[in-house]
Amino acid sequence: MILALGCSWAAMAQPAYDLKAMNREQLNRGVVAVRNGEQVVVSWRTLTTDPVGEAYDVYRNGQKLNRKPLTKGGTFFVDEQPLDGEAVYEVKGGQKNGRFVLAKESPDGYLPVKLQKPADGETPDGKTYSYSANDSSVGDVDGDGTYEIIVKWDPSNAHDNAHDGFTGPTLLDCYRLDGTLLWRIDLGINIRSGAHYTPYIIYDLDGDGRAELMVRTSDGTRDGKGRVIGDEKADYRHRPQPDAQNPTPEKEWGKYNRQGRPMTGRILTGPEYITVFNGLTGEAMDTKPYVPERGNLMDWGDNYANRSDRMLAGVGYFDGKRASAIFCRGYYTRTVIAAWDWDGKELKNRWTFDTNTPEWASYAGQGNHNLRVADVDGDGKDEITYGAMAVDDDGHGLYNTGMGHGDAIHLMAFDPKSTKLQVWDCHENRKDGSELRDARTGEVIFQVKSKSDVGRCMAADIDPTNPGVEMWSSDSHGIRNMKGEVVFTAQDPDDPQHQQHLMLNGRHLSVNFGIWWDGDLLRELLDHETVTKYDWENHAVVDMKKFDGIVFNNGSKSNPCLAADILGDWREEVIARTPDSSELRIFVSTIPTDYRINCLMEDIPYRLSTAAQNVGYNQPSEPGFYLGPDETVNPFLK
Repeated sequence: MILALGCSWAAMAQPAYDLKAMNREQLNRGVVAVRNGEQVVVSWRTLTTDPVGEAYDVYRNGQKLNRKPLTKGGTFFVDEQPLDGEAVYEVKGGQKNGRFVLAKESPDGYLPVKLQKPADGETPDGKTYSYSANDSSVGDVDGDGTYEIIVKWDPSNAHDNAHDGFTGPTLLDCYRLDGTLLWRIDLGINIRSGAHYTPYIIYDLDGDGRAELMVRTSDGTRDGKGRVIGDEKADYRHRPQPDAQNPTPEKEWGKYNRQGRPMTGRILTGPEYITVFNGLTGEAMDTKPYVPERGNLMDWGDNYANRSDRMLAGVGYFDGKRASAIFCRGYYTRTVIAAWDWDGKELKNRWTFDTNTPEWASYAGQGNHNLRVADVDGDGKDEITYGAMAVDDDGHGLYNTGMGHGDAIHLMAFDPKSTKLQVWDCHENRKDGSELRDARTGEVIFQVKSKSDVGRCMAADIDPTNPGVEMWSSDSHGIRNMKGEVVFTAQDPDDPQHQQHLMLNGRHLSVNFGIWWDGDLLRELLDHETVTKYDWENHAVVDMKKFDGIVFNNGSKSNPCLAADILGDWREEVIARTPDSSELRIFVSTIPTDYRINCLMEDIPYRLSTAAQNVGYNQPSEPGFYLGPDETVNPFLK
């Protein structure tokens, strides 16, 4: 069922950042070189400070390779006669030059980053666990304009909140791109490991040009200098106590609580902190009691820390100038969002939004497993799109659709003729399905009702024959355009099984990640170690790139460690781990492009969505402007 509702595109929100007033990263040229068979591909960033038509020259070991200055087309060059040995590639042009050292035996198509895998461990019930590299993020921790990589190490016994059991501690590492380990933070036994417990933020919060790390901590957390936060001996993990029914709890783990839930290994009590760490050294610089605090477990909907320990995090410019971190708790019932400022000396709570406050009680139960942050009302300050509702830059409710919790969300400019933002969201309640709405007011543009749990939805411009961004979900009855019209379906809408994923030439149309990879302006799709493209002429799914020697994370969710524009031209890199987690591989597109587009990380909504990509159910990075094949007002195109 589709509901087309009257909402004028012209009346919608648009971002209006004062970029000169904002504390932002100062990225360098981002030169990267990778081997591609008998060639070497060199690409580099176009920066917002570069004028249109900026001229670039490419050098190898001091020898100029291009005959004429490169003033048109992509910032992409192919060295067709590379050297067998090590080579230094330089790009000169604009206000910033850049260089990259290509090793003699570098692999085809990717940069290897060696990891220092943590040792195995053992839980109190005698079970061993090992580690694998999981969600990653990037930040410039030393201010040189090059990103470093933060790697979250998950133990093999990490748990979903619904499950009991001990877990090994979560670890956070910081690596340079050459594999140098800068620090390791051990969150300790009092922070449970799993997809919902440890969202983290790496971002320059005090405006000194270097990124800090913020994350939830507890007694026993050990910083990058080896110093312990709080009580080193504290252990708040739940253990069964002896009674008539369970006389030997050390042998019979798994006592149930009054709701019939096993409790072993859960953390129901004990202090929680918010800590800001020096991004270069890993040293804890300030620690405060965690807001939002745990409080009464039943306020969140149960007494076994399933719903109370649903955490999200993000970054936003709530004063329009300096970035603040947000840490969030709860989305099924009570929801609390706390904004934190770091001025280089002290952590301060800017504001707290709490649905236990009578004014915002109706906002309870609206959050997703993820969030989006962007200026949706055009005041130059960021708002938080928290599932089916939104919170203004001052911590007050902005709107609430009342459609409830969901698993996926996308916020971007869908219309090529406008810079205004919309939200494509899906819901679990077996009623509201999915909807496209105005990002400022929550007004619904169109809605596809559903009697099923719509657990996945995706938005990307994949078809040049339809204006703007296309949308689909696990129950959208097909691919839809901005008006909600079905532009293609491989299923009978009257079939009671139509809620299954779209099938094209016997393959699913992915509802996971989007990625700009092949050099045109359509977006490709990323899922299960493969880049695919929607063949709009033949209505088929076509493989573009299969990444060998790596695995994606998080089971059926199949996420890379990170996918974002972190190097080279405007295309997005894919960071993934080897099966044994001995190495990260940063895959770079070796396909030529004719388009010159500013580095996507200089777009604020894209950068903020990248900062939150590690949070909950990972969502792809998305810009605050339309990027696609249609004629556009996009200021990033050069």
